[in-house]
Amino acid sequence: MSSGERFARAGETELCYETFGDEPDPALLLIMGLNAQMVLWDDEFCTTLAGRGFQVIRFDNRDVGRSTILRQAPVPTRWQLLRRDPLGASYTLDDMAGDTAGLLGELGVGAAHVVGVSMGGMIAQALAIEHPPRVRSLVSIMSTTGNRRVGGAHPQLYPHLLRRARTEHDGYIEDFLETYRKIGSRRYPPDEIRKRAMAERSFDRGVHPAGSARQLAAIVTAADRTPLLRHLDVPTTVIHGDSDRLVSPSGGKATAAAIPEARLVVIPGMAHDMPPVLWPQLIDEIVGNTERVSVSAA
Repeated sequence: MSSGERFARAGETELCYETFGDEPDPALLLIMGLNAQMVLWDDEFCTTLAGRGFQVIRFDNRDVGRSTILRQAPVPTRWQLLRRDPLGASYTLDDMAGDTAGLLGELGVGAAHVVGVSMGGMIAQALAIEHPPRVRSLVSIMSTTGNRRVGGAHPQLYPHLLRRARTEHDGYIEDFLETYRKIGSRRYPPDEIRKRAMAERSFDRGVHPAGSARQLAAIVTAADRTPLLRHLDVPTTVIHGDSDRLVSPSGGKATAAAIPEARLVVIPGMAHDMPPVLWPQLIDEIVGNTERVSVSAA
C-alpha cells in the first residue's frame, strides 16, 4: 500500500516522495533517471518489491515532477551541453546524491538498499562514493561510470535528445511516446496504453524542460567516477540491456569492472527501458543483491 505523496526537506531542496510497504522493513530506495518522475517506477513494480519484504521509497529528483524546481538557475545552451561546458551546469550529480542522502536522513533511514536507473544509476554510484554509510547494497541499471569512452548514446539519437521540448498537453504526450519508441526495447514492444497513462500522469504532475536541461548538464559535465568506484565495498549488481542505444552496454560493463566483486547481468533484447515482461527478472536480481549483504557480513 502506498503512503501517498509527501514532502521532505533535504538541505535547500524539497523532495516529493512516496513509500510502499511497512516501515519496519528494510528500506529500498529507487532513483529515477533524466527528466523522469518517480512515477516511472511503476506502482505495480513498487508494490511487488514491497511484497518481497521492503519499505520501498521512490522520489522526484530536484528539477523534475513535484520536487524543487530551480527556476532561478540558468538554463544551459545546446552548445554548452555539446561541449560539456562546466559553466553550463548549475549543480552536479554529487549535489543530487546529497539530496538523496538528505532524504534518507529526513525519513530516519540510516542506510538503504539503493537502486538507480540511467542517471539514477549515476546518482546511486555517487551516493555510494560520497555517503557510503547510507548504502547497504547497490544496483546500477542501464547506467555508466562517467568515462566518456564508454556508455555513449547512438549518434542517431542526438537530434531527438536535443530537440526543443513541447510543453502543451498533446505535444508532451506524443514526445513521451516517441522517446520510448526510439530508446525502448524492440524485442518487447511497449504497452502503448500503459505508456500513455504514464505520460498523462507525468504531465499532470508538472512539466519542466529547463529542469531537464539542467539535469543533463550535470550528467555531461560529471567527472569519471571509475577511480572512486574501485574503492567501493558494497554488494553490487550491474544490469544492462544488450540493445541499449541511449547508454551503450559498454557503460554497464565498465561499471561492473570498476566496482570490486560487482555482478554483471546483461539482458538480451532489453534496451533503455524496463518492460513489464522483464520485471520478475529485475526484481529477483534486486532482491538477490540485497541478500548478498548478510552473506558478506557473515
